[in-house]
Amino acid sequence: MTNNRRFVLAGVMGWPIAHSRSPKIHNYWFAHYGVEGYYAPLPIEPGQLEAALRALPALGFAGCNLTIPHKETALKFLDRVDQSAARIGAVNCVVVDRNGELIGRNYDGYGFVASLRKAAPNWLAESAPCVIIGAGGGARAIVDGLLEAGAKEIRLFNRTLARAETLAADFGPRVSAFAWDERAAGLAGAGLVVNATSQGMVGQPPLDLSLSELPRSALVADIVYAPLETPLLTAARQHGATPVDGLGMLLHQARPAFRDWTGVMPDVTPTLRAAIVATL
Repeated sequence: MTNNRRFVLAGVMGWPIAHSRSPKIHNYWFAHYGVEGYYAPLPIEPGQLEAALRALPALGFAGCNLTIPHKETALKFLDRVDQSAARIGAVNCVVVDRNGELIGRNYDGYGFVASLRKAAPNWLAESAPCVIIGAGGGARAIVDGLLEAGAKEIRLFNRTLARAETLAADFGPRVSAFAWDERAAGLAGAGLVVNATSQGMVGQPPLDLSLSELPRSALVADIVYAPLETPLLTAARQHGATPVDGLGMLLHQARPAFRDWTGVMPDVTPTLRAAIVATL
């Protein structure tokens, strides 16, 4: 399916924004699917976010993505937000509707779960407990995505226990918080462990986590994609578990946003992935 009826404008707002891979992803899809359009990096300082968002309809934009530091702040400037964005407390996709209203959505949890299913088609969220390391914005989106996928038990570990307890309370009885020094033992019987912190990223120390108690049938995922192979994923391979890098989440969260703006649900192809890997 292609849609050539109008020129589709979209972009990503952030500060800074030059590092974003989103323009390359979406402009690849515009060309691949024959959709007339362009996706631009939009460097928006924090104090200018409301004005930038309100300008989208007048400028003819179909919508935009949001990244650091705008995901949470944007909630108060939008006309409506979907249930997922409300639960997560953040927006990563804005859609301009026919009336010029701004609708906020969050596809980060969707993107994470889709990346797991791409890496391990037989994985089921409900089959074993899920462990998440971290309790920030990324962790909130992943908790929401896993619960929507059917997870029955999610164990949270964060250096600041109170923050993990707050997150767990926000999402209900299927989510529990535990002390940081219990994280290695907490992997026992898990089917998935996720690093939702920045540890392991270029310039950051590796995540301090022993996988000795983790079943070898488990998936080990990292939201970090620079580097693509983090120390945690290397440890997962050595342990015999299935590693899932953070690039899949980035690629898959972009799919429903592109669909919302163009009417075309794109695929994550090996060619697209290779093009983005080449930029890392």
